[in-house]
Amino acid sequence: MKQRNILPLVGAASALCLPSIAQTQQPNIVYVIPDQLRNCSLHFWDDAPYSAYTRCAADPTITPALDAFAAQSVVLSEAHSTCPVSSPYRGMMLTGMFPERNGVTLNCMNQRPESTLSPDAVCISDVLSQAGYDCAYIGKLHADFPTRNNPQRPGTYVVDGDEVWDAYTPPERRHGFNYWYSYGTYDVHKHPHYWDTEGNRHDIDEWSPKHEVDRAIAYLDNEGGVRDASKPFFMMIAMNPPHAPYRSTEDCMEEDYALYRGKSVSELLVRPNADTTMSKARSAAYYFASVTGVDREFGRLLDALEARGLDGNTIVVFTSDHGETMCSHSLRDPKNSIYRESFNVPFLIRYPGVLQPRVDDLMLSTTDIMPTLLSLAGLGNSIPASVEGRDLAPALRTAGEGERPRSALYIRNLNGRRDSDGMVRGIFPEARGIKTGRYTMEIAIDRKRAVKLIRLFDDANDPYQLSPLDAEANRELTAGLCAELGAELKRSNDIWYRERILEELIPYGDAPQKTETPGNKQP
Repeated sequence: MKQRNILPLVGAASALCLPSIAQTQQPNIVYVIPDQLRNCSLHFWDDAPYSAYTRCAADPTITPALDAFAAQSVVLSEAHSTCPVSSPYRGMMLTGMFPERNGVTLNCMNQRPESTLSPDAVCISDVLSQAGYDCAYIGKLHADFPTRNNPQRPGTYVVDGDEVWDAYTPPERRHGFNYWYSYGTYDVHKHPHYWDTEGNRHDIDEWSPKHEVDRAIAYLDNEGGVRDASKPFFMMIAMNPPHAPYRSTEDCMEEDYALYRGKSVSELLVRPNADTTMSKARSAAYYFASVTGVDREFGRLLDALEARGLDGNTIVVFTSDHGETMCSHSLRDPKNSIYRESFNVPFLIRYPGVLQPRVDDLMLSTTDIMPTLLSLAGLGNSIPASVEGRDLAPALRTAGEGERPRSALYIRNLNGRRDSDGMVRGIFPEARGIKTGRYTMEIAIDRKRAVKLIRLFDDANDPYQLSPLDAEANRELTAGLCAELGAELKRSNDIWYRERILEELIPYGDAPQKTETPGNKQP
């Protein structure tokens, strides 16, 4: 990776910012989203000034491109994936709406016909396309209910079998993306496949992040006249690694695995909450190898932007849809929990001349991303009325100013009932939680809607969440967090708020208003 000029870092409390540079044109936007990359897997969190914001050890990963990019960016220590699984994150990020309104309530597959991105939802790409942007999507989408619309074999799914997760997205469901090189979900990292803009399938024998960055660079160079070069562009690159599988060098690059293969499990899993006796612990070397490989490809993309003179007027975001527990708390599920390894995600954003590089503990939730990016691009007046997230652009532009949310909402949904055909209908809203600057609280219910558990942590004094507090013994604290949770559930018009779930514990205030979004079924 090329050497770059590094701007000085300032603390989050500082109001210092660079003078605003008048933009002669709307900025390009590049949004890079590898799947299942936990925030603590970025090496720079071990260095000052970042380490003061997490009080945790970073994984022993090698991420030189992201370390350099962090010094040029606003780095958020408290970005959270509201519903930390693949499909619901993507629905929220694209629309700025919570799952029940955008349609994606569960991970999309053929037995969940009600979980799919609504054709009526207004996505960030719809807004940008209408504002004159050329829009490109490269990589994993996983936001559509799979149907028998295989372009190569009409009347069939794109894969065989009873459980179908992968999907083909036809042009009418691409929400303003005019350049398409994508798939639903397919976890064979060195043999990926994609459908292009015209619906042609491409089967590739190459590690997917490398291939996707090659395609992204070809898009920048407008090979084949695939974009209108007179327009600003919005490009999403959704990599699958470091998502599972991470079992062998069939899942990562050999050169990256070589950096970790000589280390013991205890040398790799340095977080004291990691259960190194789990069989999965042996996967850490392959997972970290994929993180390093993603870092290299991201660096190659940054170099391509710089070499073409595009870096000065391009907003670049690096983030992930959710984290990875990797044996923390002895969990088998790598995601879908409120533990920090799953819930907390990377979020680095660079916009030269507009955003002052710094580390900031601004609370950002998934629904906030769409309106914030539109506002940074000068399209604040075009944020759709359907958006339920917050515009945090003022707080990003100037540290200490603008709206700074007090908390982040956590959602965990499971399958609802199954009908006579085995199709999932509705959702079971198993858990809701809240993260404040100091505390994390989750409340889970059983199928009879009785309290199953209350999980409570003091993150300031217990950053690895090893010692849960007793909710009953900390009634005042619990009551305050329940009040904050109730306010967020009301703001998001969540099913817990609408149906007054645990209202004896969570103060909801006034009666909810019934709302409907056309094209979306309410569970």
